[in-house]
Amino acid sequence: MTTTIHHAVAAQAAWRPGAIAVVRGADRIDYATLDRAADTWAADLAAHGVSPGDVVPVVSPRTPALVAVLLAILKCGAAYAALDHRWPAARIASLTEAVQPPLIAGGQVPGTPTWPLPDESLHSAASRTPGPPAVRVGGHDPATVFFTSGTTGPPKGVLSPHQATIRLFGAPTFAAFGPGRAMPQAAPVPWDAYTLELWGMLTTGGTSVLGEGDNLFPGDLRDMISSAGVDTVWLTASLFNLFVDEDVDCFRGMRQVLTGGERLSVPHVRSFLWRHPDITLINGYGPVESCVFVTTRAVEPADCDLAGGIPIGSPVPGSGVHLLDGDKPVTDGDRGEICVSGRGLALRYLADERATAQKFVTVDVDGVPTRLYRTGDLGWRDDRGVLHFAGRKDRQVKIAGYRVEPGEVESAALRIAGIRECAVVPVQAADGSYGHLAMFYTAEPIESGAVEGTDARAVRRALGRLLPHYMVPQQIRRRDALPATPNGKLDRASLLRELR
Repeated sequence: MTTTIHHAVAAQAAWRPGAIAVVRGADRIDYATLDRAADTWAADLAAHGVSPGDVVPVVSPRTPALVAVLLAILKCGAAYAALDHRWPAARIASLTEAVQPPLIAGGQVPGTPTWPLPDESLHSAASRTPGPPAVRVGGHDPATVFFTSGTTGPPKGVLSPHQATIRLFGAPTFAAFGPGRAMPQAAPVPWDAYTLELWGMLTTGGTSVLGEGDNLFPGDLRDMISSAGVDTVWLTASLFNLFVDEDVDCFRGMRQVLTGGERLSVPHVRSFLWRHPDITLINGYGPVESCVFVTTRAVEPADCDLAGGIPIGSPVPGSGVHLLDGDKPVTDGDRGEICVSGRGLALRYLADERATAQKFVTVDVDGVPTRLYRTGDLGWRDDRGVLHFAGRKDRQVKIAGYRVEPGEVESAALRIAGIRECAVVPVQAADGSYGHLAMFYTAEPIESGAVEGTDARAVRRALGRLLPHYMVPQQIRRRDALPATPNGKLDRASLLRELR
């Protein structure tokens, strides 16, 4: 079994050299061409000083050449840090400084040597094939740096090993990968979803279809299904909701849809399952510190009727989930902090030893010292061993002396007929304490007849019947849509700014 990303791609190139690996518009790149071009550029990178253990930042639009350059860096025994080419120069310079690289590929940062991205075609590079650098790389070695969203401060660089990616796509696993599968690559390149979309296809023999813009829209998905045979897609929960609202039939022709990153909206899931009963819908949960997914759940219609919302499922191969109260496990049915173990764990945060020590800990699990990542999320297991999400540990706030979990308010709101999505945010008073809660929500159109009424006053009354008075938000606002960050997740900071 291959243990590294580039060896897995090379194995596909040896097995099925003419199979299509990467599609962008009319451009079709087969596995042999991709792998040989990566060999050529790996030799050039090595000649410019890239060596095992280095981390190389890469700044590039979403192109087949970018894919080959990332493979080339891995073939050198180094790790890549893909940076968003749209980011301001100061942000790129700051993150590059944290990486301390031998060079930067495609970008320009004062004081750091630049390796310009090759202007030759992959076919031209493949014709030269000088052979890859002779380096030994294993599954525990660094492969990539992911960057957190930075919504609560500067983004953290998360150094992830090869095995964290490789563990996800072997058989059997949570979804179908391999020859005959095709998936859009549209997630931001610094994010771990990029690994799901790109290496999920290329390490297993599928096809990665590169989006030509920086975002994926329902019309783009329709085009990719018809032109490139796309049958698998990843969408954050917020984007999934948008696609269902705008064009639920855009999924026609798909075989599997992966979603998650946030609590799923039951009305949107219900609409999708009713419209597309033959498409597998997979709910995935996992922090970037454990590379893409820790647990998954193939969603069933009956999940939409559960009081706690749609479950986040069972561990993926190579990952363990532990519910702890401090360092002690909780019993099934009780809430605990979700802690993660296994091959998916990151090696460390870049240039942040303190955060690494705080979040990656060693705890005795059944008498065995086990390295864990503390997610800060809360969850509980039902009597079938299925994991349910119960909000964020660090979202708990005190309001008027009462401890309040905004996620619990959100869960109650989603039980109100007609509410599609909601977000509850604590609002600070002038003295810095939390004065009250604010809730933003979207709802079914009243004229559809689906609900008796979902104006703010009706919602407030309904919440008053479900929650103690101190948990009912003081401000309740209906919106046409909830804002999203560039990573496609709910933008709570934007909602707070709206209140000012």
